[in-house]
Amino acid sequence: MPTMLPIVKPGAVSLADVLPDSVSALDGRRGRLGLPAARAVVVIVVDGLGAQALANRAGHARTLVAARARSIDSVVPSTTAAALTTILTGAWPGVHGLVGYRAIDRRNDRVVNQLSGWDDRMLPETWQRSPTVFEGIADGPVSAVAVGPTKFAGSGLTRAILRGAPYVGEDDVARRFAIAAERARAERTLTYVYVPELDKAGHKGGVESSEWMTALEYLDAEVAVLESAVPRRTGIMITADHGMLDIPHDSHVLLSQHTDVMAGVRHVAGEPRFLHLGLEHPDDAPNVVAAWEERFGDSSWITARDDAIAAGWFGTEVSVEARERMGDVLVAPRRRIAFYDDRHADDPGRGMVGQHGSLTPEERSVPVIRLGAWRR
Repeated sequence: MPTMLPIVKPGAVSLADVLPDSVSALDGRRGRLGLPAARAVVVIVVDGLGAQALANRAGHARTLVAARARSIDSVVPSTTAAALTTILTGAWPGVHGLVGYRAIDRRNDRVVNQLSGWDDRMLPETWQRSPTVFEGIADGPVSAVAVGPTKFAGSGLTRAILRGAPYVGEDDVARRFAIAAERARAERTLTYVYVPELDKAGHKGGVESSEWMTALEYLDAEVAVLESAVPRRTGIMITADHGMLDIPHDSHVLLSQHTDVMAGVRHVAGEPRFLHLGLEHPDDAPNVVAAWEERFGDSSWITARDDAIAAGWFGTEVSVEARERMGDVLVAPRRRIAFYDDRHADDPGRGMVGQHGSLTPEERSVPVIRLGAWRR
């Protein structure tokens, strides 16, 4: 019997509220997160900082765990391209259209990488369909800046999700925070800071590794420095795009060993923890779901696209364009496995230990940590 699909509650507080509510606080208005008024705001997104992983390492992050905090849900899939876009637009993937790490470009009969695969057939300014929060405040009194690693300046994803704000490239985490502290000296400033270093450590060694713990300790120390450096009435929020869990190498499912259930599958998109299967004949979706359910139903949620949309996975609204980028069949592991399409070449991603993308609490639950003027 098929496993019941998780239902994403419509209207629940989520990552889509983080940046709009931060802007509201600069105007003295309380949004859904209930943030008090602030004269300046710093929003820090720590890639890969899951709520459960943070709780498990609480002794190594005393500043973060001592602050006022709550957990909210990331988007589906729980992956960087989709979740960062939601943070920066206030829209869910069903609206902004970045529905995973890799998406199906049916118009050009291909799979595209939404982190690094931008080209003249996938222009960032139009492929990402929603206005950013920065664009929404561009003509107002709030001065906004995005700060992150230098290599992301001018990248396709930056152009897609950070349009409307100048980008300041800085490769040192402490320097990023110092820039934020300096900007907070002026009123009505919004500084967005992106920290991908923890995610990198997690992918390499796992969230249970000493590398991840060391990166967390460093982050925690620098957050304490930042909070002591900003003027009073500066609101600081720390959140994440997704969490992560460790997948043993012997739990990789290689699709070359399951060619029978790959019959009729034209495109494999998404990521190892959330597959989008594009079919040669979309009307075959019920048969493909049944075949995958028989093979992997004990370890994964398997569903046709329309059923996932009805369950709210991509938000309360789904545009035609976003729907076309999804697979006809979706596969989301609920146990510690990861799918790899190795039929044509070995995937270098198989070297990753920490992974994410599915709907488990380890992957979707992220912290919202309030510091500075927002501690109370």
